[in-house]
This record gives sequence, structure tokens and C-alpha cells, in this order.
Amino acid sequence: MTIHHAAGVGFQRAAGGYERSRPSYPMAALAQLADALPLEAGRTVVDLGAGTGKFTRLLALTGAEVIAVEPVAEMRARLAELLPGVAVTAGTAESTGLPDGCADAVVAAQSWHWFAGGQALTEVERLLRPGGALGLVWNRYDTSVEWVRDFQDIYFRLAQRDLPSPLDDGWRDAFRDRPGWSPVSENHWPNPHSTTVADVVERMMSSSHILVLGAAEQERVRAQAVEVLERHEATRGRERLEMPYTTDVYWLHWRPGEGG
Repeated sequence: MTIHHAAGVGFQRAAGGYERSRPSYPMAALAQLADALPLEAGRTVVDLGAGTGKFTRLLALTGAEVIAVEPVAEMRARLAELLPGVAVTAGTAESTGLPDGCADAVVAAQSWHWFAGGQALTEVERLLRPGGALGLVWNRYDTSVEWVRDFQDIYFRLAQRDLPSPLDDGWRDAFRDRPGWSPVSENHWPNPHSTTVADVVERMMSSSHILVLGAAEQERVRAQAVEVLERHEATRGRERLEMPYTTDVYWLHWRPGEGG
């Protein structure tokens, strides 16, 4: 299986930190997808790039059968430990190893930007039954808040040029003029995450492209993250704080034989 170096190496090093430090998703976002795709008992949804199962566990609440696909063994093991009732399989978005027409819906939470969009979409089309649907979900920092903007700047200063990101909307390219797909629908929700200062720092340190740095470089990143939190009045001297996120949800329906 071929995956981006930062994801393949980084995420295998910190599955536990990833699980602890990252937020879940608003129930309103889950309800939106459950209605739009739809997700319910008797239907099957494939969760691509499921990670440690942050969104997988919410999908299971819909009553649909969930199949989680995750290429990183350490992430997969953590997911299986946390969600023993969910089927977990090794695979990538571009090559899941699942049978044709096995899904009523496919979802990718916090992961689609890592995929080779065109190849992943071809695989999604193979997996979906006609009339099926695709849902894409991301949590992103709410950078309208000054300290969060400064915190995120650390992340981007260290990002490799080829590091995928959902923030530039490049993920939409695979869907342009793609026959058989409905237009993209979307909705957005605030997603404040009550957490500790230590976990905010760990959130930075569990970023894939930081995990691949050497020990000295990682310590410099940690120091920069702590400095931002000490510099801003809203975070200075606190043990707990609210990390503001926004949750973005997008969905499309697969209608082969129809135009886009």
C-alpha cells in the first residue's frame, strides 16, 4: 500500500496521542450525513482512512453496518481495540480490497486530502451501489481567534511543500466535470473542544509532518507551541481551555448514467 510518507511514518508513531488530543465531531454533523446519505439500519457505510475511529464510532450510532478501512497498522490496532464491534480492514482509499458494490455510502473524515483524488474517486464509484453517496468531513482550527491563528502558523511554517491540506479546496479537483455525481452540498458547524493545555500541545506534536522530525526539531516545535499559549492572554496560565474548531461536512450522490 502506498501512502504519503508523513502519514505513513508519522501516524504510526503516535496513534495514542492522535486519539487523546483530537476532537470528536458535533452530533449535528452526524445527523446531517445520516439524513443526506442516508445512514440507517440495513445499509452499509465504508469509512476510508478511519484512523483511530474518531468518526467511525459516530457512524456506528446510525445503525448502519460500518466497515473501517485504514492503512496504518498502529492506527488500525487502536481502532479495533476501541471499537470491537466494527469490521476493520487494511487498505487505502485507492485500493480498499473490498468487493464491488458493497456499500450504500462511503465517508472520509479528516482524510480525503491525503488521497490521490481521482484514483480514490474511481474506487468509491466501484464500491458504491447506484444511488449511493459520499460524505467528506473535516475538523479545522477556527483561525478567526488570534491565538489559534498563531498556533496554526507554527504548523504551516514546518509543512513540506507537498503536504496535503483540505484548506485550499484542492480536494474539489477530482469532482470537477466528473460524470455521475451530484453537485457538492455542504454545511459547517462550530465545534469547540474542551481540553487541557497539555493536550493542545500534544495536538501539535501529533501532526504527521512534525512526528517525522528529529528529536531536537520536535522539541523546538514544542517550545514554539508553548510560547504561543503563554503569549496570549486568553490562554496564559491556564490548565484547561476551549480549542475552537469548525467542522465542515460535504456530500454528493452517485448516479451513474447521469451528468454532474
